[in-house]
Amino acid sequence: MTEAVGHRVDIHVHPTRYSRHGPTFAEKNRIEFSPQGLLREMDSADIGYGVFLCPRLAPSLEAGLADVSEVARSSHGRFLPTGTVDPTQGEAQIDHATQLWSRNDPPLVGIKLYPGYLPFDVTDVRLEPVYAWAERARVPVWVHQGDTSDPDGLLRYVRPILLDEVAVRWRGVRFVLCHLGNPWIEEAAEVVYKNENVYTDTSGLLNPFAERYEAQVQRMRTRLRHAVLAVGDVRKILYGSDWPISSIADAVGLVEGLDFPREDKDRILGGNARELLRLPG
Repeated sequence: MTEAVGHRVDIHVHPTRYSRHGPTFAEKNRIEFSPQGLLREMDSADIGYGVFLCPRLAPSLEAGLADVSEVARSSHGRFLPTGTVDPTQGEAQIDHATQLWSRNDPPLVGIKLYPGYLPFDVTDVRLEPVYAWAERARVPVWVHQGDTSDPDGLLRYVRPILLDEVAVRWRGVRFVLCHLGNPWIEEAAEVVYKNENVYTDTSGLLNPFAERYEAQVQRMRTRLRHAVLAVGDVRKILYGSDWPISSIADAVGLVEGLDFPREDKDRILGGNARELLRLPG
C-alpha cells in the first residue's frame, strides 16, 4: 500500500457498479457516480483513502470481491477493499466466503455485514465463523445499523443494542457500528461507550431528499455532538460519508461544523481510521 496524498480517511464509501439507488443519490447531490468522480471529491477534501464496502447486491461473492478489488487496484491503493457475506445462505456460503477473503488480492481491510437489508441480526450463530476469521485476520467488521434506504428492509434486525452481545463475546474483534445507529443514536453511543472494541461512524446521517435540508444538517450535527460527548472518547468516532448518499463536501462539513477543538476534528476525519486500519502516515 502506498502513502496517499490526503491526510483524511473516509471509512464508508460505495463506488460500486452494483447499486440500486446510487445514480439517483448522485444526481440529487450533483456529483458524478463513478470511482473517478469520487476520487476527485476526495482530493478536494484532503481525503487520501476511502474504505470501499463490498456491495450486497452483487450477483455472487466472486463478483462483489472483483468489484472492490478492481477499483482498489485502479486507484493505486486509495480505495481499500472489504468483503461481505449473507449468512442466510447457509454454512457452505460462509465457508466459501472466508476462503475467498483469505486469498483476495489486494488483501481485505475488513468485512461488511448488512443486517436489516437481509433477514438476520449480528447475534446470528451462523456468523461465528465470520467473527473468527476477522479475529485471525486482525481486521474490523463493519455492521449496518439503523434505518435502511430500502423500504423492504426490516428494522427489527438493526438495533444497536444487539451488537453489545457480540462485542462482549468477541473481544478480539473490532466492530464499526455504522451510521451511529440512526435513529437510535443514544443507544448506539452507549454500546460504543461500554465496549472498548466498538467504534462508530458518521456515515449516512444526511438525507439529500429532505425538504428542509439545512435544518436537518443542524439537527444532525447537534445529535452527533451529543453522541460524541456520551461516548466520551473522540478516538472511537470515525468519519464516513456513505457516498453517494452524501457528497464528500456535505459529509465532511457535518464534522467540520462541530464545536470541537481542531485536534479532535482531525482525529475524527482521519487520525482514528489510520490507527484502526494501521494505515501509513
